[in-house]
Amino acid sequence: MTSWTRRRLLAAGLTIGSLVAAGAVFALSVPSAQALENGVARTPPMGWNSWNTFGCNINETLIRQMADAIVSSGMSDLGYKYVVVDDCWFNPNRDSSGNLQGDPSRFPSGMKSLGDYLHAKGLKFGLYEVPGTKTCAQGTGGYPGATGSQGHEAQDARQFASWGVDYLKYDYCSGSGTINDQVATFAKMRDALAATGRPIVYSINPNSFHCCTGPQRNWGDVANLWRTTEDITNKWDTGNTNGYPMGIQNIVNVTVPLAGNARPGAFNDPDMMEVGRGGLTDTEQRSHFALWAMMASPLIAGNDIRSMSSATQTILKNANLVAINQDSLAVQATQVSNDGSRRVLAKKLANGDVAVALFNQSGSATTISTTAAAIGMSGSSFTLRDAWSNATSTTTGAISASVPSHGTIVYRVSRTDTPSSPPPASEPPPAAGSCRVGDTISAWNTGLTSNLTITNTGTTAVSGWSLAFTLPSGQTITSGWNATYSPSAGQVTARNVSYNGDLAPNASLTIGFQADHTGNAAAPTSFTLNGASCTVA
Repeated sequence: MTSWTRRRLLAAGLTIGSLVAAGAVFALSVPSAQALENGVARTPPMGWNSWNTFGCNINETLIRQMADAIVSSGMSDLGYKYVVVDDCWFNPNRDSSGNLQGDPSRFPSGMKSLGDYLHAKGLKFGLYEVPGTKTCAQGTGGYPGATGSQGHEAQDARQFASWGVDYLKYDYCSGSGTINDQVATFAKMRDALAATGRPIVYSINPNSFHCCTGPQRNWGDVANLWRTTEDITNKWDTGNTNGYPMGIQNIVNVTVPLAGNARPGAFNDPDMMEVGRGGLTDTEQRSHFALWAMMASPLIAGNDIRSMSSATQTILKNANLVAINQDSLAVQATQVSNDGSRRVLAKKLANGDVAVALFNQSGSATTISTTAAAIGMSGSSFTLRDAWSNATSTTTGAISASVPSHGTIVYRVSRTDTPSSPPPASEPPPAAGSCRVGDTISAWNTGLTSNLTITNTGTTAVSGWSLAFTLPSGQTITSGWNATYSPSAGQVTARNVSYNGDLAPNASLTIGFQADHTGNAAAPTSFTLNGASCTVA
């Protein structure tokens, strides 16, 4: 939400009412260590949201036109799939059974019909709701009614599932409550969504009306995405460290240090993008998109797709940066250096490459330099692919560019020399197997998730790989990601999917699955990759 702001503090504490008290009771039953492993958002979601450009001025014709434009522009082919209808879609009143309804004048065909339209185009359906009694717009007088989910969490979750909703944006909209109250409140809808059995991306904003709790914890046990800052605006620097409104530079400052929180299914969310909305120079818009891609951020456009310029299309449809953002390793770039003007970020990729961003925060052009060693790569020869120009160059390790003010140069760095030869037979043999597998299990009651990190410890790439292991007795796989799994119990083989590609020497990738268990949450004790046994980390 980005425009009710001058009245926000006046509304703080009024939109949720008794929510905090109710949440405090619920907190007793929230399992604090349970990760949200719902099998969705294995890479950052991509799509479009109605709020930044249209605010409350939405209707089903607009949303359908935007969906048409996402498809016709080729954005959907790049991965922009989620079409999220933000605040003000509601009938101000629930029906006689307490069910949510679409506003009949704005969405006369109904919300299920809209979802069906999006699905028929190969897109996904997103909706907005809040955990209090009033949405942000309702709480500030911008829209009538009181249709928040307080007291209706399970009912609303079932309603969303019946409409075919694939993405829920859940906005706190209150200044009341401690961070623990927020966790309990958001967890209530998390569990209600899970109970529907429908995979729904769960996106939360703990910062709206509330002071900046987003960066204070890792919310991956509660949601797939969580806002790190107050709301974005189409300015470079508003001077706010984390208060409304936030500029691009301000948001980057908050979100970069949170890199350790990101992983498949759980991402820091620096808010919807402002590319194509004016207020920023072309250079700043390119930086905005490049930095969101590097930070493994959701790429949710906020412009009018129907009328976007060729320059905007060039930015939003940059396939090199989308690939970096959507890499299956799903890690966020970490900071290599920052002297206040020149900032270097590096993002590991599943095939062993590293994306490096040279970000100029200063008011004039400057040269920014780093090295392959500094970004975590060994070797003596590398290829640099410029994400903007697609031009390639070679280097023995130096990485450097002249970067304009507020600009960001991104290189995809690949090792091109031959790895060191294995030791002669007379030396001690290497560790058994051509791979190493680390298995991280998160278990609760009768369920568990297993995240498997496979590392190729051999000297040649492994293609068309399959990883075999035996599930402990009583476990049955119910869903998986980044691989196919067959059968679902006993001796299981996880097979490569096309987008993972080859597993290069020294490279790692992460796959995973969710399973039921009957009192046995143990991990497999051995793994083989294409028939060769692996060491277990």
